[in-house]
Amino acid sequence: MRKISQSTVRRLSLYLRFLEQSDAQGLTTISSDELARRGGTTSAQVRKDLSFFGSFGKRGLGYSVPALTARLRDILGLKRSYRVVLVGAGKIGGALVQYQGFRQRGFHVTAIYDRDAQKIGTRWNGLVVRDVKHLEADLKKEPTDIAIVVTPADSAQDVVDRLVRAGVKAILNFAPVQLAVPPDVVVKTVNMALELETLSYALANR
Repeated sequence: MRKISQSTVRRLSLYLRFLEQSDAQGLTTISSDELARRGGTTSAQVRKDLSFFGSFGKRGLGYSVPALTARLRDILGLKRSYRVVLVGAGKIGGALVQYQGFRQRGFHVTAIYDRDAQKIGTRWNGLVVRDVKHLEADLKKEPTDIAIVVTPADSAQDVVDRLVRAGVKAILNFAPVQLAVPPDVVVKTVNMALELETLSYALANR
């Protein structure tokens, strides 16, 4: 398959949410114009995004909501469950563990790690915080699909190196630092300051 840009994947995820909302409302078809309006893009962009993966819908009739929903879930890899571990039992980590949307999407947080003795052994949303020193041994016994790193910047690279050595191939990073990983490991960094700056730009240039 040809390489698909991250912006396209983001839009596919948005389209899926709108389709699921439409399905919950009892709608059976949806137009590219409606998907574009709700996604803040153009109908031509919607059609282009979908064309990477085949032919969808019929001119004048729109897209079948159930069929396109199922296809997008398949494209986004959401027809299976994923094991997720979280490293960093701070405030952001606590919020992520309690977020119900992960489980609804098939992302199951199965373990939490930290190095703070006061947090180790405490229970977070049904999970006991483990000492991060057990990370590699635990992952050898129960491999994980995705790791979420919510640590201070000065310890993030060391944690990621350990995750990579343990075989983790996908990492969601909340630490404010650029991480170095092998080519076969995917890292997605959530930069909150950057997101706020895009909002400030929008406010300053209305």
